[in-house]
Amino acid sequence: MAGPNPVIAEVTRGGIVESRHTGAYAVVDSDGRLVASAGDIERPIFPRSAIKAFQCLPLVESGAAEHFSFTDEDVALACASHNGEAAHVRVADGMLAKAGMSEANYECGAHWPYELSAQHDILRRDEEPRAIHNNCSGKHAGMLALARHLKVPAEGYTRIEHPVQRGVAKVMSELCDIDIDAQPHGVDGCSVPTWAVPLRNLALGFARFSSGAGLSASRAAACRRIIEAVRAHPFMVAGSNRFCTKLMERVPRAFVKTGAEGVFCGAIPHAGLGIALKCDDGAHRASETAMAGLMASLPVWTEAEREALLGFAATDLSNWRKIHVGDVHAAIGGA
Repeated sequence: MAGPNPVIAEVTRGGIVESRHTGAYAVVDSDGRLVASAGDIERPIFPRSAIKAFQCLPLVESGAAEHFSFTDEDVALACASHNGEAAHVRVADGMLAKAGMSEANYECGAHWPYELSAQHDILRRDEEPRAIHNNCSGKHAGMLALARHLKVPAEGYTRIEHPVQRGVAKVMSELCDIDIDAQPHGVDGCSVPTWAVPLRNLALGFARFSSGAGLSASRAAACRRIIEAVRAHPFMVAGSNRFCTKLMERVPRAFVKTGAEGVFCGAIPHAGLGIALKCDDGAHRASETAMAGLMASLPVWTEAEREALLGFAATDLSNWRKIHVGDVHAAIGGA
């Protein structure tokens, strides 16, 4: 039985450590070799939204994205956990229209936008949040488009036995070198299936995704299309004041995606590396800084890129009077 996971992030106040977050991470290269790791990387974890690029892959690889003339903005939004800002809603609405679908076809549910100004806009209009404001509405628009392209019923596209989700399962199995149907599974916040996968296998999946190693020419091309779309439109992946967007704007050669419950996955395409990280207590404040610190510790960046990553590896904490009281910082690689 594996021992306890190490501390991957710390919270300070008054010059001392006030809280500690434990977790595990794996970095794998395109040949499947473990480059760096800590903690239990063999325990299956639910990656949640961190693998939206994998969920987008059937949309692109099948030809559906091309058939419906999806732009790079559209593809990036299909990989997003977005804020529900006006630009995100515009692109999601456009994706639905191109695929001949409507908001009524969504099975993701509605919630308030993450961005406060977007919430205020809805309140000023005396409206309620809609499914298109859901942070996963781009992913679901992509899944509906895939269902239309496959000529299968859109209804029930979130069920594990639906052809859309079987396509996602196939991608997960092949990229991560695992029998996904033999893994524990549950239902994600937006109602699609989520499978539990060890961190080591998730990192391998992102290494293959970013490098094309061992993939068919068509799949490798589809992976490149997704990476290029996200690089071109990092705002679509998250939005204003969000870690994923800000980091990829500052370090365009990085590819990162957050997931619920303290998960972070990503890739470094120019180095052929895949990364998967999980904070044990599910705290995103820890997973964000730890991910930045882990990436900065890898010797694959220019000095400017490394400095930019280190800038995300520590976050100042201020109280309601804007007085600096401490920080949250990575406890990985000296960050």
